[in-house]
Amino acid sequence: MSEVHKVTEIWIEKSNVSHTKIVEKTIDSTHLSADQVLLKIDTLGFSANNVTYSVFGDKMGYWGFFPADETWGIVPMWGFATVLESNHADVNVGEKVFGYLPMASHLVITAGKASDLHFYDISEERKSISPVYDNYVRCASDPGYQAEREAWQLNYRPLFMTSFVLDDFVGEGLVAAEQPVKQVILTSASSKTAYGAAHLLMKHKAERGLDYQVVGLTSAGNKEFTQGLDCYDQVFSYDEITEFDAADKSWVLDFAGNKSLLLNLQKQFADNLDKLILIGSTDVDAQQDKPDGHLDSEFFFAPSQVKKRTAEWGHAGFAERYAKAWQSFAVHMNNKVSVAEYKGAKAIEALYHTGLENKLNNLEINVLEF
Repeated sequence: MSEVHKVTEIWIEKSNVSHTKIVEKTIDSTHLSADQVLLKIDTLGFSANNVTYSVFGDKMGYWGFFPADETWGIVPMWGFATVLESNHADVNVGEKVFGYLPMASHLVITAGKASDLHFYDISEERKSISPVYDNYVRCASDPGYQAEREAWQLNYRPLFMTSFVLDDFVGEGLVAAEQPVKQVILTSASSKTAYGAAHLLMKHKAERGLDYQVVGLTSAGNKEFTQGLDCYDQVFSYDEITEFDAADKSWVLDFAGNKSLLLNLQKQFADNLDKLILIGSTDVDAQQDKPDGHLDSEFFFAPSQVKKRTAEWGHAGFAERYAKAWQSFAVHMNNKVSVAEYKGAKAIEALYHTGLENKLNNLEINVLEF
């Protein structure tokens, strides 16, 4: 039966991402248009990746998914939701989905392109940067869904997709390199996307016929944790970068977004820095520091690599390779982290600010519930 639903959202000021507010409103489901679906958001995952969405909101189009108004935006997140009401013939009330959701309690989408496996949000007002983000996977038919491991799926699955295609992209480049690359250095090595990629780079070394070292670069406080992950050949703190062998041909995969650090690495390695690839921005404070100097870099956009490989391997082939990689990583990470639950808008808002301060607990994966 149609009714009025109370909705809670957390808004972020686009020009000052440390300024947030909790917004309460209502949705009258009698006003749902044809093919519209009301989703009740059950749980959300939160990590440094969501901080990247916020910091790069304008630059990378992340504010376009769940627009609030011209001044404010809503941070995208990955999570589970239940269909509360549906005006689409092929979307059933009560079914559970996994996909891209706002930092909010509810979401109205316009469903389309429905199949047994998924449906999409085809709303005109949703300014999407890739169909990867518009896809809602039906849990009942999703081979990757495990009810007892929802917390892991929330926090690792979307990040590990980036890890998976980044490893593929880097591996392809390393094989094709004119000179052998001896070091692959990952900044913000304690972040989930980084150590997921590092695990795969280690795992695939032999089958690629390559002999590179996978090196993690992290804060002094995270060094012991990062070493304990067993995803890297070596781990250094940021104040130990002078210990790198700059005579080795190297690639840097940057997840931190600290320009000063990258300029120092670029200077230290000089001609031996073969590639500098920008992926994320976990170091929010460093975004305010804009030192002079040009970075000879390229930006990695995961959906482009997903699109490329899906075209080459087919959807089934891509899913099979991804599932194999995910299974390997999940087994490797078992019992290395614990689950932390945050309930209510105020607790979620506070966690967001913890993320902005780069103080998230790496020993925990976060499950959020409005």
